Amino acid sequence: MIPAHPFVFLRHGENVYNRIGRIQGNRDVALSDTGRAQAEAARQALAGAEVGTVCASPLLRARETADIVNQTLKRPLVVIDELAECGLGELEGQHVPYREWFPRWRAGTGWPEGAEAYENFVARALRGVMTALGHPGPVLIGAHGGIYWSVQRALSLEEGAVIGNAVPLHHEPDADGWRVVQGT
Repeated sequence: MIPAHPFVFLRHGENVYNRIGRIQGNRDVALSDTGRAQAEAARQALAGAEVGTVCASPLLRARETADIVNQTLKRPLVVIDELAECGLGELEGQHVPYREWFPRWRAGTGWPEGAEAYENFVARALRGVMTALGHPGPVLIGAHGGIYWSVQRALSLEEGAVIGNAVPLHHEPDADGWRVVQGT
């Protein structure tokens, strides 16, 4: 389903909610000082990368990360609404352990009041990824860990695996499907 073109996925840098263990969802939380340093490290790591377009989530933490990286790349930056993180309703801003709600939400057997259903979210996220990949490439997608679940599913990777903050993931099609290389 994902076109066989190379692309880079970049989760946003750390924000205050990441550090203190609060659920973010669609809350517009800015990068922490650590997150800005992570984005700067990603900028340096991607300085020589071939990128045609930078596409980003409209949420501040992802936009700020993409803006920092794009200071060196100097490519068109396109904001794509479908790349926003999942809406988690009443859980946003709360300290609720994932084990208490995530498995049921992901299985579709229950989710927090006001939350986006998991399957609806993954479908929306994949639409956002496909929109991004329709731009001149290779494309750098600056978004969220949850958005990457749609990539993992579409590429038959381990769905739901956590990816690091501001660690570039290079995706290259090959004879066996896709090769994912972390970092530079």
